[in-house]
This record gives sequence, structure tokens and C-alpha cells, in this order.
Amino acid sequence: MNRLKDLKGNNRVVITVIGPDRVGIIAAVTTILAEQGVNILDISQTIMQEFFVMVLVADMAGAKVDLIDLKDMLAQKGEELKLRIDTQHEDIFNFMHRI
Repeated sequence: MNRLKDLKGNNRVVITVIGPDRVGIIAAVTTILAEQGVNILDISQTIMQEFFVMVLVADMAGAKVDLIDLKDMLAQKGEELKLRIDTQHEDIFNFMHRI
């Protein structure tokens, strides 16, 4: 049940998190990913003034959910934590950020 497949055989997603800094943001996001069988490939986070900013690349090849469900789960967690969490397929992310 993986509707993510197959944009050129790529199962990678890009997750961005932006919002006020607080304890537990990384734990909240990565717990959802671990519970759903999503493998984290790369993660970068920083604090810009008072804002927490994280970009995470993950592989959904072994995921228990599809991209749409994962996106909804993370967005809901973002609402709970007063953060913006966006999830998109890597190919879409790359296309949108081309110069």
C-alpha cells in the first residue's frame, strides 16, 4: 500500500519543520517516522533567531503508510506543537526549488 512509488523509482521524501523553538520537536517528528517504518537518511536543524528550522530526508521504501497518510500525521503533529510541518516527495521538492 505504498502510493509513493514510483516517481522514477524514488521513495525519498523531504520533510521541513519550522516554528518556535521548544524541547522535543525532533523527538516528536522522528518518533512518528520510526513508528511508521520510515528511514531517516539525512537531517539538518538550526535555530534562526527564535525559530527552529529542520530539513529531513527520509526513505519510505519500507513504510507502513503511504505519503498522503504520513503527510497528514506530521501536519497534525505540527498543529499540536504549533509548528509547520510539510512533507513532499523529493522529486516534487527538487522541481519546486530549481533555479
